[in-house]
Amino acid sequence: MIVLFALTGYLCGSLTFSIWITRLIKGVDVREAGSGHATATNTIRQAGFAPGILVLLLDLTKGFVPTWLALKYAPSPWIAPLTAAFVVIGHCWPIFAQFRGGMGLAAAGGGLLAANTLAFLIAVAILILLTLIIHHGARASLITGLVLAPTFWISVLHGMELWIAMGVGIVIAGRFMIDWNRQYRELWLDREKS
Repeated sequence: MIVLFALTGYLCGSLTFSIWITRLIKGVDVREAGSGHATATNTIRQAGFAPGILVLLLDLTKGFVPTWLALKYAPSPWIAPLTAAFVVIGHCWPIFAQFRGGMGLAAAGGGLLAANTLAFLIAVAILILLTLIIHHGARASLITGLVLAPTFWISVLHGMELWIAMGVGIVIAGRFMIDWNRQYRELWLDREKS
């Protein structure tokens, strides 16, 4: 059962909606421009706002569904955080796209949403706040991954959302290390000075 849920999470995470949708609409690989990652924000850069929002919703869904299934049907409660972490791993290193995927934020958000809506909203608020303060999306995302579980602990969110935050947070922090010093033109606040 552990292997089944982890594999389901990884395969769902490997569904590269940003690559498929951008290729369908623009005929380009989303990873060849912008940030170089298969993300909703890079889809907005390459294909427009509506396709980017569609990718965001699909990425949230692929994080939500396997985690919800694990929460509801797994024989042990700790399988849900493992499943959520594997969804994010699949999103970042997808088997269907030569292991060159996205950054995992939306997939992680979907996993949190499956466990607790308040936890999801707190995670989004932390990410937005840090992005406004730091003015660098990658650094804000990395720090969010690290502080999410401790914030939940302080906020008295000690349920499954805490363990999911630990699992996905470690993957998110590790993934965003590659962009710590990157100066590509961000979609939001951390644009290069021209």
